[in-house]
Amino acid sequence: MSTSLLYHGFGIVGYRHIRTRFENGAIVFRIAHDRFSLRCPNCRSKRVIRRGSVMRRFRTVPIGKKPVFIEIAVQRVYCKACKVVRQVKLAFADRRRTYTRAFERCALELSRVMTICDVAKYLGVSWGTIGQIQKSHLVRRYGRPKLKHIERIAIDEISIGKGHRYLTVVLNLKTGAVIHVGEGKGADALTAFFDRLKRCACAVKAVAIDMSPAYIGAVLENLPDAAIVFDHFHVIKLYNEKLSDFRRALYHEVERTSDKKVLKGTRWLLLKNPENLNLEKGEAHRLAQALQLNQPLAAAYYLKEDLRQFWKLSSKAEGKKHLRHWIKKAESTGIPMLIKFAKTIQAHMFGLLSFFDHPISTGPLEGTNNKIKTLQKQAYGFRDLQFFKLKIFALHESKYALVG
Repeated sequence: MSTSLLYHGFGIVGYRHIRTRFENGAIVFRIAHDRFSLRCPNCRSKRVIRRGSVMRRFRTVPIGKKPVFIEIAVQRVYCKACKVVRQVKLAFADRRRTYTRAFERCALELSRVMTICDVAKYLGVSWGTIGQIQKSHLVRRYGRPKLKHIERIAIDEISIGKGHRYLTVVLNLKTGAVIHVGEGKGADALTAFFDRLKRCACAVKAVAIDMSPAYIGAVLENLPDAAIVFDHFHVIKLYNEKLSDFRRALYHEVERTSDKKVLKGTRWLLLKNPENLNLEKGEAHRLAQALQLNQPLAAAYYLKEDLRQFWKLSSKAEGKKHLRHWIKKAESTGIPMLIKFAKTIQAHMFGLLSFFDHPISTGPLEGTNNKIKTLQKQAYGFRDLQFFKLKIFALHESKYALVG
């Protein structure tokens, strides 16, 4: 009866049940090896001689609120083939572990909906034990992300704490899986990733990045046949930063108090898309007043809206014509900020036009970065950076997205 319980309840098969006892509120099952099933752990030979044993205890799945332990005298054997004394392997527990595989599976199931601290408290073990179980599981599944058949990727960095600490994240745009997490930002954080790509002989067709010179140089050097696609979001974000600084400078140049009042508080109205302006709050009217008051500001704003139309065009030829026309209009304004940004667009036109061949962006990666931030907040930070990276690799599979 107890042997059947060990099999169906705890996944232990191939061992003899000796006795069951209750000890300090816990249930202890004493089991023993079947002497006829002893094998050499190295060569699996049955030609072995027993050479003593070591008593060990393993925690397994609790019954209700009562902790359960498996107690066994682990046999040592001398192999006639290897001529070495070794300890036999256990079928229900891994080496150097104090818990069974059934306990490990139970902890992983609970980790889907509970924090590490909650799981540890419920199962009566330390935080480190549950953390180690999660880490071992993540290493097995995501320790080395597969790089085969990768065609389009996105690269971006994310801040993970104070002191300018960054991680560089690479995303497979087809599957949504994170395939590399490098420490820091820039080309150095991608060295290991590019080395793996070369060994795997992956034919990456396109890479979505921002206009960072470090990323551009790294991609050109390591993936010369891949098309570089500059992300829509980052281009408009850069323009918005310049537009915000331009509005601030104009505000300080205005002398009349009435004009200052009109310009004050219009920063977010300038950065908003026209379709997102709140008509009930009079945002469109306030913006129109500010643009009517200052012609340079109006020119910068309408050029921003004109630039946004680039990603809505249907062909590469139209896109090239549109950018050239935009550059001429920006230069004709005589505004230093717009002239400088026009030069930036001119220098990066190749990556902007690549969008029509490969309509990709870092948008999915931005969503993943938000998940990473949420994961970090839920766990109140991670002391083990390697553990944090493994959690990031598992984010695309919500089934295995373990709680921090």
